[in-house]
Amino acid sequence: MTAPRVRFAPSPTGYFHVGSARTALFNWLFARQQGGVFVLRIEDTDTERNREEWVDGILSAMAWLGMEPDEGPYRQSERSGLYQQAIDTLWGGGQLYACDCTREEVEARTKNRATPGYDGHCRDRGLSRQGDGRALRFRAPDEGATVVHDLIRGEVRFPHEAMEDFVVVKSSGQPLFVLANVVDDRDMRITHVIRGEDLLPTTPKGLLLWKALEAAGTAAVALPAFAHLPMLVNEQRKKLSKRRDPVAVESYRDEGYLPEAFCNYLALLGWSPAGDDEKVDAAVLVEQFRLEDVHHAPAFFDVAKFTHLNGEYIRDLEVGQFVDRSRPWVAPVPGEWAPASGSPPWPPERFRPEAFGELAPLVQERVARLDEVPHMIDFVFLAQPVVDEGSWAKAVARDEGAKAILDAAADAYATCPWEAEAIREATVAVAEASGRKLGKAQAPIRVAVTGRTVGPPLFESLAVLGREVVLERLAVASARAGDGDGERSAPAG
Repeated sequence: MTAPRVRFAPSPTGYFHVGSARTALFNWLFARQQGGVFVLRIEDTDTERNREEWVDGILSAMAWLGMEPDEGPYRQSERSGLYQQAIDTLWGGGQLYACDCTREEVEARTKNRATPGYDGHCRDRGLSRQGDGRALRFRAPDEGATVVHDLIRGEVRFPHEAMEDFVVVKSSGQPLFVLANVVDDRDMRITHVIRGEDLLPTTPKGLLLWKALEAAGTAAVALPAFAHLPMLVNEQRKKLSKRRDPVAVESYRDEGYLPEAFCNYLALLGWSPAGDDEKVDAAVLVEQFRLEDVHHAPAFFDVAKFTHLNGEYIRDLEVGQFVDRSRPWVAPVPGEWAPASGSPPWPPERFRPEAFGELAPLVQERVARLDEVPHMIDFVFLAQPVVDEGSWAKAVARDEGAKAILDAAADAYATCPWEAEAIREATVAVAEASGRKLGKAQAPIRVAVTGRTVGPPLFESLAVLGREVVLERLAVASARAGDGDGERSAPAG
């Protein structure tokens, strides 16, 4: 049996869409599971919309996700000679005709017709191929139907009476993607076309072109099998939109989602592994994936569920791996990839790798995305913490005993051994002396030192900060509490 050949053929007209990434993944999984070949083909013939930076984005995102192609990337813009040969063949076989109708003219002629679409006005006019504003249309059959045998949806029937004579070459001379895809799939001997269901309506057109090329004398090539993947929808069950929904793979990478979590979650959009565990590594995905098990119902891209899964993957990292994965967000290296969100909120010279290494295991348990890491540790590397005013009001300004707690903590911390357990014991003593539970006593201390009520464990954080810094921050907070000023923030460094 010949090894299957699949292709992923994105058009570089914007950021890399999560739907495109899911299509690429299912092609990649099928190729790996079947011992086949994964081909990358860039559909860049639309010169008005394509941009080279979008090509770079596709290649970069696919490399990040670990879906390197076995062949390619091929560019359709470099294969125009093949398309021209096919156009000449179809024209010579009488399968194409020239049409100079404008859209307005077609709409005026067909506005009262029950069946929408082009009315065949130029089919028998005998126009030559040359001439301004002349597109080339395919002569669709008048009777019968084209049946698409889909591995996911079964047989899908397209009656020819409902099919217009469709354009295959624009008036600019640019071939449309349906023709270019057929030519490329034939030339590259693609055995399986796995793509989104939005392209299902173009499939019968491609099949007609395929057969027309062979009828006109082109060598016969076996038709590929088709599998049209379910549409991705948002929480309103509407198709994911670039204008409305977070769909750019690059944005998820910038936010600190792990590529292995991304691939795992994408695989669940229309397909399910065996068992109840939804956290499945790449090796298991490759082993279990079957095209015939893909569902045809729309798949909900649930960002909250994806984020939860990403958090599980983060917690499964070795601490050293977590530190390394976090570096683009906490200590970016010039010349290497860094998130588009920008630099961390502290000056580069204030970052201390050893301090981050000490806090890393505590932070790792509390983040679901890597872009949350800087916010968890910024108090360590800023000259003064950025005080959250809501936290200040709750833990200090509205607590009449907060200043006394801050002063007592400063006295206790000035002499206690400087390690987490000793700091905890000193804080317990402060709490008991004030008649408070430990959690209630901790709150003003945490806000004074970190600027927030939520963060890594307090005593380990104080130990990392150092006695001198902690005492200074307690003094600043005590002075502010004594002033009764609940609006003024401690300065940020």
